Amino acid sequence: MRTADEMLRLITEVARGDERIKAAVLSGSRTDPDAREDIFQDFDVVYYVDDVAPFYNNMEWIAENFGCPAVCQLPELGELPGLEPDGDGHFTYLMIFDDRNRIDLSIDNKPYIDDGEPVRVLIDKCGYIPKLSPNLNYWHVKRPTQKYFSDCCNEFWWCLNNVGKGIARDERPYAMKMFTCYVRNMLDVMVGWYIGVLTDFSVSPGKLGKYFPRYLPGDTYNEYLSTSSDADRGHFLAAVDTACGLFSRLAHEVARALAFEYNEREERNMRDYLRWVTDGYIN
Repeated sequence: MRTADEMLRLITEVARGDERIKAAVLSGSRTDPDAREDIFQDFDVVYYVDDVAPFYNNMEWIAENFGCPAVCQLPELGELPGLEPDGDGHFTYLMIFDDRNRIDLSIDNKPYIDDGEPVRVLIDKCGYIPKLSPNLNYWHVKRPTQKYFSDCCNEFWWCLNNVGKGIARDERPYAMKMFTCYVRNMLDVMVGWYIGVLTDFSVSPGKLGKYFPRYLPGDTYNEYLSTSSDADRGHFLAAVDTACGLFSRLAHEVARALAFEYNEREERNMRDYLRWVTDGYIN
C-alpha cells in the first residue's frame, strides 16, 4: 500500500507536471487536527484549471497518472438522486485503488473561495490561491438559535406520527425509513448540540456523528446505540421509545444550558398520539 507521503507526493507531482493545472489543495480529514490518522482517510483534493473539458470523464488520464481505480464513482455522470451534476465547471472522481488508497479528486474552474475551512495548499503556480484565513473552529458544532432548536424539536416529534402509523399498518419499510431518515436525523442534531453544551461548543461531533463515542458519557452513548433496531416489531418499538426518551432528556439539557424554551405540550401530545396509534387504533 502506498504511504500517505507517497500519495501526497504523487498528487502534487501530477499537478506540478501538468501545465493546465494552476493549483492544487488538500482538504477534509487530512487537514483536521482532531481527526484520527489511519489508513482509511481519503485524500480530498481539488485541481484548479481554466478548462475542465480535457479532464471530463477522462479515465485514461486518471490511469496514466494515478493508476486504474478498482472502484470509482463519477457523480456528474449519475442519475441517482443526490448525484446529479452541479453544472458546468466541475468534474469529480471518487476512486479507490487496488492498494486501498482513496482519492476524491475534483477538477474545478471556479474561483477559489476561502470560507474558512482549513486546507493545505499543495501547489500554487501563479498565486491563484488567495492568502488563507483558516477558521480553527470550522468543524466545531455550532450554537443553535432558539428558532433552529425549536424547529429541530418540532421535526423530531412531528415525524413520529408517520412512524407510528407505519407500525400500526404493518408497513414496516415505511416506518423504519421515516424513523431512520427523519426522526433519528433530528436526534443526531440534538446529540451534537448536547456535545456542544458539554464542551462549550469547542469540538466537532464528526461527519454523521462519527465522534459521538469520544464525547458522550458512556451510558448516553449506549442509549443512543439502542435507538437502532432490526425489523422485529417489539425491537423497533423499543428503539422508538428509547429515542423519544433520549431526545427529550438531551433537549431539556440543551434548553436549560442555552436558556431556550422547550415545547412540553408538543412532546406530551405526540407521545400520547404515538401510544394510541401503535396500539393499532387508526381510522
